[in-house]
Amino acid sequence: MTIINNFIENLPQILLSLPIVLIALSFHELAHGFVAMKLGDNTAKNLGRLTMNPLKHIDIIGFISMVLFHFGWAKPVPIQSRNFRKPRRDMALTGLAGPVSNIILAIISVLLLRLVMLIMGVAMPNEINLCIKALFLGSFFSISASVPFIIMSIISYMLYLGVILNLSLALFNLIPIPPLDGSRIFYVFLPANLYFGIMKYEQYISMAMFLLLMFTDIVTYPLSIAIDWLANGLCTLTAMPFAELSGVLLFVSSNLFG
Repeated sequence: MTIINNFIENLPQILLSLPIVLIALSFHELAHGFVAMKLGDNTAKNLGRLTMNPLKHIDIIGFISMVLFHFGWAKPVPIQSRNFRKPRRDMALTGLAGPVSNIILAIISVLLLRLVMLIMGVAMPNEINLCIKALFLGSFFSISASVPFIIMSIISYMLYLGVILNLSLALFNLIPIPPLDGSRIFYVFLPANLYFGIMKYEQYISMAMFLLLMFTDIVTYPLSIAIDWLANGLCTLTAMPFAELSGVLLFVSSNLFG
């Protein structure tokens, strides 16, 4: 019952995260296929996976996990390493392409968020100041907000989700455990005999990792810390006004989603 109640309470945020998750997962897999094609393997292209169409990429369990827990996956793009000139190196580059694509999306999201915040600071200073005042007083007053402010607040919230979710997907996939992208990158540094030895047990390693994610926080807790640190770093690099951002996001969560 608690899970259901939490789901209902968070339904607005979940709905706003859906387009962000679809874009993040689709772009991630497209990047894999595109780099593989550039390195000589046209498998993804021939199967129609070089597309932003989420229906071509979405794994339903990975999608739900991404929406609810901010850690998930899509259907892996098929890759035939025998088509590469240097299979181990090119597999590593192909694996790296996915996380890099999400880092790029996170940077784009934070730049757009910065732009939205600048616009709101110029066009709606009074409403933002009310949000900030409520934030620092530790409670949120009922604010009579204009429709443009509500729309811009929702946009800012979605862009913030774009930063968090894309960083989550990038860092999660960099874990050097199969079938995640990090394993392809990590394997390139292993001796050939050790590499093929690990590959024999890839399926069992994957199952163990899934169980760890489902029943412990041994992976998710340090990742959450790293994601928050990177998100704050990106905001700092773009001179993001933290007080204004926090005030607007608090307005959205408390008044629109409360």
